[in-house]
Amino acid sequence: QVQLEESGGGLVQAGASLRLSCAVSGPIDREDIMGWFRRAPGKAREFVAAIRWRGGPPYYGDSVKGRFTISRDNSKNTVELQMNNLRREDTAIYYCAADKPEQLTVPHAHQNEYDFWGKGTQVTVSS
Repeated sequence: QVQLEESGGGLVQAGASLRLSCAVSGPIDREDIMGWFRRAPGKAREFVAAIRWRGGPPYYGDSVKGRFTISRDNSKNTVELQMNNLRREDTAIYYCAADKPEQLTVPHAHQNEYDFWGKGTQVTVSS
């Protein structure tokens, strides 16, 4: 079983930066897809970013393009999410997820295909 644990959330002012980390343990393979999602109060869970465990081009949701950067550090077994120029609408619980696809695939936003999820970390952006 893959286990994921998010950290790094907190309360920041609009315009600030924050870096989230997802500690990954268990059987992760090179072609697995690692994703970040978020759920804002009263809203559905939303895709943020994804990247293949072995690296390569990431994939971003439209609302975070140009502000957020996903990366992975295989030596530390972590997936990071650097968030810059935060806005109030970025306030949400952020979740790390892992997809162990049966067939080779690219980083994607299909939530139902992610097999493992962390418990989330709260990010609050004040104006």
